[in-house]
Amino acid sequence: MGEKVMAGKAASSVAKAIGEYQYPWCEKLVKYKDELSKGVWGYWELGAWKPLGISARRRARLRKEVLLAGEDWPYDPERKEMRTKRKGHKCDRISAEKRENTARLMEKMPAMLLDYKKRRWEKKMKEEEKNKS
Repeated sequence: MGEKVMAGKAASSVAKAIGEYQYPWCEKLVKYKDELSKGVWGYWELGAWKPLGISARRRARLRKEVLLAGEDWPYDPERKEMRTKRKGHKCDRISAEKRENTARLMEKMPAMLLDYKKRRWEKKMKEEEKNKS
């Protein structure tokens, strides 16, 4: 069993060495440092859009290698804060507002009924006064 483990470790170390040799990220980072600082996709220069000197695929691979090595990657743009308010259907939003409004009006309902009864009573009294004279 020990031989298999040792063989596996040796193979993984060889693969790791080959992987590092194939893509030496330190040299690439030094080479493209000023290019990466210009933006993620490209930049405007004298009114013309210039893409980066390194392709997006190579940039992503370089970023991954740097992060896996435990270094920091300062070339990402600032992330916006996430939306906390969820989008939804307008009809749901309107119906919720209507329910809230109805609840508020129902609290005022007894006063409104009294006011209505009072107005009706006053109207009735005016008509009786008119009929008498």
